[in-house]
Amino acid sequence: MIKLSYDVKIYRSQILDLAQNSNTIIELGCHVGNTTKILLDNFKDSKIIALDNSPEATVKMNELTCNNLEFINADVRLHETLFDVFKKIQKCDILCIDLGGGYHPDTVFKVFYIWSSTFKPKHTIIRNRGILEFFNSVEECNENYRSSGGYLDSYHDSGIPQQIKEFELWTPSLKRNR
Repeated sequence: MIKLSYDVKIYRSQILDLAQNSNTIIELGCHVGNTTKILLDNFKDSKIIALDNSPEATVKMNELTCNNLEFINADVRLHETLFDVFKKIQKCDILCIDLGGGYHPDTVFKVFYIWSSTFKPKHTIIRNRGILEFFNSVEECNENYRSSGGYLDSYHDSGIPQQIKEFELWTPSLKRNR
């Protein structure tokens, strides 16, 4: 199942409704860990991998010391980051994506594509106003393509996708960080 929201309270509620103890949860865009703290409080037996590359994230996330949490300070758009996490786990139950809430829906969708088609989550929860606004603005669709998991069925057997070249074109800082 794939869920969309913009309101952070709804986003967190969606995660809490879908997650269970013993899940493996990947949180992309954990920032200072407010959602991570909720996950840690509610799912003590779950493995949580939280990623963010903002300077504010490192200090706050390092204050959250739990055996079931691994914080990775990295850019989720980079293929190296995807491979590093894939080396640790090959599958997750829940994929949570909150990359700025309302900015860059195209980037958020591409991050969703590469991470969900790699890890094949049961559920994906995305917080992004642009994608939600687009979805809610569609008036008619005569074709019925639906996916039952937390990834798109059309990418089911694609393996780890190729690096998306637009990430480098749009974000010059990615070249400097390599």
